[in-house]
Amino acid sequence: MRETPEYWYGEQRDFLFYLLLPVSWLFCIIVWLRIWLYRIRLLRSTKLNAPVIVVGNITTGGTGKTPLIIWMANFLKEQGYKPGIVSRGYGGNAKSWPQQVRPDSDHVVVGDEAVMIAARTECPMAVGPKRVEVARQLLQHSDVDVILSDDGLQHYAMRRDIEIAVIDGVRRFGNGQCLPAGPLRERPGRLESVDMIVVTGEGERREHPMTVSNQFAVNMLERETRSLQVFAGSAVHAVAGVGNPERFFNGLSAAGLKLQPHVFPDHYQYQRDDVIFGDNLPVLMTEKDAVKCVRFATPDFWCVPVSVELGNAFGQRLLMLLEKGSEKSKAE
Repeated sequence: MRETPEYWYGEQRDFLFYLLLPVSWLFCIIVWLRIWLYRIRLLRSTKLNAPVIVVGNITTGGTGKTPLIIWMANFLKEQGYKPGIVSRGYGGNAKSWPQQVRPDSDHVVVGDEAVMIAARTECPMAVGPKRVEVARQLLQHSDVDVILSDDGLQHYAMRRDIEIAVIDGVRRFGNGQCLPAGPLRERPGRLESVDMIVVTGEGERREHPMTVSNQFAVNMLERETRSLQVFAGSAVHAVAGVGNPERFFNGLSAAGLKLQPHVFPDHYQYQRDDVIFGDNLPVLMTEKDAVKCVRFATPDFWCVPVSVELGNAFGQRLLMLLEKGSEKSKAE
């Protein structure tokens, strides 16, 4: 199974790291050149007929951007907005794009994260590799007045009104190198140009702290909800096929569960034998994994949703920036 290289986030520097370092420097140059071509308009970016909020990161792997998208969608609905969500649909194998996404959509077609987001937000959603086409279709076929783009920070073809970058508060920027010698998609200086920075855990200057926690589990067959405290002291199988499985495992351990962890690659397509362990212990998994395992779930299968807490300052600044973006869009 694919693992994150130790030299990305640890002190170790092996032969492979130094071999890949020149490739990383070339990657950085290509990234810079691409941004510059958009700035001088040799590459075209498209303005949409609604404010666009992009949520992304400058590193690979899980930072918490999807839980943030879900929080923002529900928050904006509470404020009277009608948000729509666009995403790449990573892992989906649709024969044509864009694809509309509903809570009952086939994850094999549209991707696992997309189905999870649609279920948690009940917002109009569409996915596809070309986000401009995806967003245009969403605006055409649904009554939305603001677009949330999941993991679109580097997708410069779609012009954005607000940029939000999400950082893992523990791993931060790793060894500070770009792919493939390090985890960076862009250099840390890119954060100077975003509108807000959200960090999972304790933040630094300019950063809004976001608490991501696991507080309860939902039975995947009977829909019964239990506090994780009910499982405290019990042995459980913990299944995670996400970008940062340690965050999930740490949350369960903090609740007092005795874990038998099972790590799978991000977006892994599960088969029944992967998660049937034959010992009648509870099997706890992330929401993204549950989307793909529900078809062969047993009474021992439990989904553990993510709970997110953000300070009032983040919501207030988001609304202020969105109001400015809406006014700018009308003026244009």
